[in-house]
Formats: sequence, structure tokens, C-alpha cells
Amino acid sequence: MTVIKIYEQHFFFPIFEFWGTPILLTLFIILFIAETYFRLRRNKSSRWERIKSNVGLAAIAMPVLRLALIPILVFVARWAEEEGYGLLNWIEIPTWTGFITGFLLLDYGNYLWHVLTHRWNFLWRFHNIHHIDLDLDLTTGIRFHFGEVLLSLFFRGLMILVIGAPAILVLVYEIIFEGATLFHHSNWKLPFKFEKALSWVFVTPRMHGVHHSIVKKETDSNYSIVFSCWDRLHRSIRLNIPQQEINIGVPSYRNPQEQTIWKMLLMPFERPRPWELPEGKVPERKSGEDRDRMVP
Repeated sequence: MTVIKIYEQHFFFPIFEFWGTPILLTLFIILFIAETYFRLRRNKSSRWERIKSNVGLAAIAMPVLRLALIPILVFVARWAEEEGYGLLNWIEIPTWTGFITGFLLLDYGNYLWHVLTHRWNFLWRFHNIHHIDLDLDLTTGIRFHFGEVLLSLFFRGLMILVIGAPAILVLVYEIIFEGATLFHHSNWKLPFKFEKALSWVFVTPRMHGVHHSIVKKETDSNYSIVFSCWDRLHRSIRLNIPQQEINIGVPSYRNPQEQTIWKMLLMPFERPRPWELPEGKVPERKSGEDRDRMVP
């Protein structure tokens, strides 16, 4: 099967184009309204200025996602299926068992990729653009450097090859992956008891809010994308930080004038700054050891 054929099938593939795109667009609108009227954290910078920057950066990365990442991942999945590569092609299990297993493995792979973007300095240069946002809301969930999207292609392609995930699963997971990313980046204040219960299974706004803190040990936690179990499994979960005490962003990038699209596009090619505030202080916080207990 040629790459050309994959592109032709991708653009007429109903799973994503006729189902995924409308679902994600509808979810975006619902979450935008929800976080407007039920706000979890107070905004510390201009929401509309951030929307312009974040949507502008997303407009550059989105074609890379749609024209390169998704079609190539589909190509890898179909090639692996045709050639019999990958775990799910080596073992005989019922279709639905394989689908669920593959979904979980894809999500775990993205947990590992997220950890890697924080621990490998080269990848952090690109992922940092996502974290330097001075507030955290729905538009942060689409704020990614196109270079990070391209780099993720290699890891995610290898992950699909190892798993042997079928193409339809890759597309379904991508829709849920993008929807979950929008949800847990949103600034939507869900009822606390409901979100606390939900966080035992899924990543929620309060959980992911901790991940965007300027305190390093808090940023280096809560890496999961869809299911929260991976952070619990690896003891990288941290829920015991009150949302109103979280200062969003990266300490060495506090200047709003650096949040322009052009400067963010060039930032990965500049020398990374140390994890400290402009005056040289390293942000710290004393918190209890009960890290997996969510607080309001």
C-alpha cells in the first residue's frame, strides 16, 4: 500500500473527517462556554491576547497534524497489519479484547512520550512552548509547536508498530486523545466531589492544572493523557495542590511580550533558560506526602 493511497483513504475516511472533526469542534465550543461561566482558576493575563497567540500557533501546527501525523500513523498501522508486525498481530485474542488492549497500550505509550518531552532537553525545547503559557485553559490544549508534532511522529509510529494497532483503532484513539487533551486543559470548574471521583479513572482539569505549575516537582507530575492510572502506577501523580495556589507557566518565561507567535516559533532554537524566576529564585512549595489526595 503506497503513501499516496493512504492519503487518499485518509481524506475520505469517515471515522475522523465525518465523525472526529465535528465531535472535537462541538467539544471545543462546549468547553469554551463552560470555562467562561464556571472558571476553576483566576486568569492572570489577558484571555483574548492569549487566544490570539494560542490559536495562531495551533493554526501552524494543525496542518502538520492533519497532513503528516495522522496519515503516516495510519500508514504504519496498515503496513504492520499487512506484514503481521506487532503484539496484536502475534497473539490470537478476541477482536474487542485486542481493541481494548491496544487502546490502553497506545495511551501508555503517550504517557511515556510525555515524560520523555520533559526529561530530554532537546524535546523540552519544543514542549516548553506549551508550558510557558501564563494561564491554563482550553486554548493551551491546542498550543503546540509544529516541531513537537513532527518529532512525536517517530515515537508514536514506533509505538503503533510494536503494538500492531489496527488503523481504525489509531484513528479512534486520536479522536479521544485530542478530546481528552481539550478537556483536561480547560479551566472548567467541575463539582469537586464529581471530579475527585472522575480522576480515579480519567485525567481532569484539576489534575492537569498541577502539571502546569512553575514549581518543578509539580510540573514533573501528572503526565497521563486519557487514563490517570499511568501516573498512579509510576508514582508520578500529585493532586494535593490547591488550584488557587498554582502559579501557571515556566519561571524563566514570565514576560507576556515573549508570547508572540514568531518568538514562540523561534524559541526552541535558542539556549534554554534555567528553571528560575527572573530575579534568580527557584519556585518551591512545601506540601504533604499524601500526593494522591485531590484538594479543591
